[in-house]
Amino acid sequence: MKAVKISQYGSPDVLVIEDCPAPTPGLADVLIRVRAAGLNRADVLQRQGHYPPPAGVAADIPGLEVAGVIAACGDAVQRWKVGDEVCALLAGGGYAERVVVDAGHCLPLPQGWSFTQAASLPEAVFTVWSNVFQRGRLQAGERFLVHGGSSGIGLTAIQLAKARDAEVFATAGSAEKCRACAAAGAGRAINYREEDFAAVLRSLGGVDVILDMVGGDYVAKNLAVLRPDGRLVFIAAMKGADASLNVLQVMTRRLTITGSTLRSRDVIFKRDLAAEVEREVWPLIAAGKFSPQVDRIFPLAEAAAAHRLMESSQHIGKIILSVD
Repeated sequence: MKAVKISQYGSPDVLVIEDCPAPTPGLADVLIRVRAAGLNRADVLQRQGHYPPPAGVAADIPGLEVAGVIAACGDAVQRWKVGDEVCALLAGGGYAERVVVDAGHCLPLPQGWSFTQAASLPEAVFTVWSNVFQRGRLQAGERFLVHGGSSGIGLTAIQLAKARDAEVFATAGSAEKCRACAAAGAGRAINYREEDFAAVLRSLGGVDVILDMVGGDYVAKNLAVLRPDGRLVFIAAMKGADASLNVLQVMTRRLTITGSTLRSRDVIFKRDLAAEVEREVWPLIAAGKFSPQVDRIFPLAEAAAAHRLMESSQHIGKIILSVD
């Protein structure tokens, strides 16, 4: 099979396409003939040498989500059969024509969705569900803020929060990106280059849950806009992992600060999460309350160009690799 490999750590140009042996599924695994793979910031970090995959996962082939057709099943697999169309969450290896994954980490392709659309789902939906609704406990009627609202994660969070009857706010870095957030369901999108999001949200009465991928100096501002019993959830720290905070704010308003990473979680956690996502999110997709947010599609051989676009932050939504 052909796969995009990291030849050495560095710029996008270190991504090279090579022939390599196809993987073989274990007892509880399926082999997917990949039709499309989603890009994530984690792939960029892995390429730069800052985000190694978990033990047992090939370190030289990035890719955390795919959509495709099941080509083989392990002997213990019961739900899936050869020919089923699925999307799947991976710990790595998605930039390839074939990939092996635990059968419990697959979900059926949503009806009417293409492979390139479905490849935008797993990493974003699993991340948002586990952090906004499980850890953040967002409820109907509460107020929700997501930073990086025009990213794949951001647009997913906006749509799911809106579909579950929360009042949604977002930050983004341009008027065009703010319009995309509004179109996805944000009642107020704040251009952080022109307005202080903390001042705006304080004037509007604050929020209950924040999904933050920024960190750094956003931490203190986030705490300042949380209502009593508010929850701040971290999934990345693009502006730095170190921050100052006022502990008295946390105590007096009973704030919760939490966060998680998904890639390193164990097989059972991801199986349980996949089942909950299918139960809670797939009906929203079927009802038309959640739509794919794909910015651009590149051929597998142009993975370096796809990474350059991601690093430019000029995209809105997901970047996808086509593996036809």
